[in-house]
Amino acid sequence: MMRIQRVSSKWAKTEVILQSRSLSLYIPDTRKYSFDTLKELLGLYSMVYIKPDRGTYGSGVMRAEQRTVNLRPSLHPGSEEHATDTNGGVEKAIEEQVIYILRYGKGAEVFTTPELLHEALLQRIQNRVYLIQKGIDLLQHKKRPFDLRVLTQKTPAGTWETTGMLGRVAAPRKIVTNYHSGGSIYTVRTLFKEHMNAAEAAAAINHLRVLGVQIARQLETAYPRIKEIGLDVALDHHHNLWVLEVNTLPAIVVFNIFRNKSIYRRIHRYATAYGRLKATKISAFPHRRKQKQKQKSRACK
Repeated sequence: MMRIQRVSSKWAKTEVILQSRSLSLYIPDTRKYSFDTLKELLGLYSMVYIKPDRGTYGSGVMRAEQRTVNLRPSLHPGSEEHATDTNGGVEKAIEEQVIYILRYGKGAEVFTTPELLHEALLQRIQNRVYLIQKGIDLLQHKKRPFDLRVLTQKTPAGTWETTGMLGRVAAPRKIVTNYHSGGSIYTVRTLFKEHMNAAEAAAAINHLRVLGVQIARQLETAYPRIKEIGLDVALDHHHNLWVLEVNTLPAIVVFNIFRNKSIYRRIHRYATAYGRLKATKISAFPHRRKQKQKQKSRACK
């Protein structure tokens, strides 16, 4: 069986997707990190994510924000900054100051210039290749942001099919949603209930299924031996879909946590067919399997 192709570079995969005019609309503005791109994208979007070109589980991801805050300086009467209001009293001038906030893990730092922010980022980036991406203001579940993972696989017939999707809710004060970073897993329908009606949710889910297949086909033009992809998809407050990145070695066991085991059985069957997993029998009744194992262990005693 031909070896499954994996592509670790986020930038390489992004460039392939951007070659499709229709699919490029789903990709947030993404560049290779530099001081110039940091200043430009913060000026355009106010919030950006900085992440390693190669890496998994949200490791190394940082968020930078540019904010304008209003400061009321403590001034003495008679200073030049004072203005006289219409009642003849003294009114303190309000100064605007731009600040830069860097968030990572559960920590945060504040800087007064983009140069200082850049220096702090370089200490974490070191000599590795990093990307900078427009920040998407994510929908939230119980005041915690969430995104989606969409799994698309090659079927035994050789076509692409979206076989699973789930929602990932960020842990408190975390900037990433990944399960390995403390995120919680929910069904997509559960998360959509708070933000859209049943018809809108059904349409969005169908859109995600189709998008998974379209992205897979596009990546296959450059990487013909890929067999599975995991899309990290964000929804903004207008319910627009944004593909944050694509993984060619997506986690699949996580789909086994849902009550509907037919989803994982199909995922497992496809992954076995293209050689990722070895053929094993999956019980539709895992609790019965545990009972049998207990009975066997008792018999052995």
